[in-house]
Parts: sequence; structure tokens; C-alpha cells
Amino acid sequence: MSMAMMTCSRIFLCYSTPRSQFPTVISSPSHFLTPKKATYKSTKHITLNANGGNSRFMARVSSSSAAEFPTNIGDMLSDVTIFTASGQPVLFKDLWDQTEGVAVVAFLRHFGCFCCWELASALKEAKPKFDSAGVKLIAVGVGTPDRARILAERVPFPMDSLYADPERKAYDVLGLYYGLGRTFFNPASAKVFSRLDKVKKAMENYTIKATPDDTSSVLQQGGMFVFKGKQLLYARKDEGTGDHAPLDDIFDVCCKTPVA
Repeated sequence: MSMAMMTCSRIFLCYSTPRSQFPTVISSPSHFLTPKKATYKSTKHITLNANGGNSRFMARVSSSSAAEFPTNIGDMLSDVTIFTASGQPVLFKDLWDQTEGVAVVAFLRHFGCFCCWELASALKEAKPKFDSAGVKLIAVGVGTPDRARILAERVPFPMDSLYADPERKAYDVLGLYYGLGRTFFNPASAKVFSRLDKVKKAMENYTIKATPDDTSSVLQQGGMFVFKGKQLLYARKDEGTGDHAPLDDIFDVCCKTPVA
């Protein structure tokens, strides 16, 4: 069997959920996407004002979502409680300076997702560049802190930049995509096959034990956001599994943003 076929086989296994557990997955009708609602349109650009309207930054949001996020999205996220990888509760507003601090918040799918291990690996490699620009790089994943630690130890990824959102509270506030269609059948997911070498490298120490016990969590999609204080400068929802925002684009947005 070729290496590509072996990798694809591992990919399929990481996506799969035992049939006996499907009733648990579909028992959350408020999250579940029906085929009629799962539209896969191309991404469009939305311009958001920054710095009191003196500058303009480009945000990319799926055209199948709301036209733009509420202007008070930073306030909406402020009191959401998530957890450090060591298990301590923390408010979202305490992750970075809410006045002038610039932060990139990468929402992973869940800690057992092989594509998220690839993204975590890419974030780790890019972190020194963001650090030197005065930008705080933060990763949030679905699962409990102990599952976050598995990813942190095996990728490896810095634990002080990794957070757990086991109840998907921040994901719900941001309206990130969720459902079978997005997870398994979205055309955007095919992008991962152009990165098989990177996926294979990121999975060298992979274990499915990082997957949340709550099997409904595996249907959650992620996204990438850039904030200056409470102000949202850039937003991108992942259309499907492995559909990550290019980190070079994220860095370009940060470079256009004056850092305190």
C-alpha cells in the first residue's frame, strides 16, 4: 500500500464515529445542519472599520453565514468561560489585553482531529513570527483540558497558548459551523489532500485518545479571528474539515494593525 493510501486510510478512521454512537451525535437538533441549510457558497469579503474608522481591514466570512458579526462581538465573548490546558477556568476577556492588544484566536475543531494537529503544528512554527510582531497567538479546541494536554504534549504545542472549550460556548457565540455535511461532505475539505505531507508529519505522535468523549463534538468546525482589544478585525469560518485560513494572510492583517 502506498504512503498516500495509508495516510488517507488514517484520515478516514479519524473522521469515523462508531455507528452505535450516532444517536448521541444527532441528539442535538439545535446544532444539527439539515441538507437544506447546508449551502456551500464561496467566501466573500466584508470590510470592517478599525481605529475609530480611520483604517479599514478586510474580513472574510462565509457568504452562507450572517453578512457580518455584531459590532459588540468582543463584548459577547468577554464573559465566556473556557479552560487552560492545565484545567483552570479563565474568561475569554482575560486571554489578551482588551484595550489595545492584538490577538489571533484560532479555533480548532476538536483535540482529536488530525487536521487540527496539522494546524497546531503550523501555529507552533509561526508563533515566533507573531510574537516578534507583538501579536498574541491563541488556540482554542473542543474537549476537556486533559485532551488539550495530549495534543500539547504530542505535537508539541505550548500549553500556555492552548485552551479548552468543552461545551463549545465560544463556538456558539461566533456561530461556527456544525454538522455532518460540514464535517464529511463539504467540498472545502478536499483541500487537506494537497497537504498530505504536512498532515503525515503532524500525525507522527497522533493518538485518537485526544478525541472528546462527547461524540457530538466531532461535528464542530473551527475558524480564525483577529482582534485588536475587543474589536474584530478579521473573521473566517472554516467551511469544512481542514479548511484553515492561510497563516500568511493572518499575519498580513496583523502587520497592518498598529500594536500598542
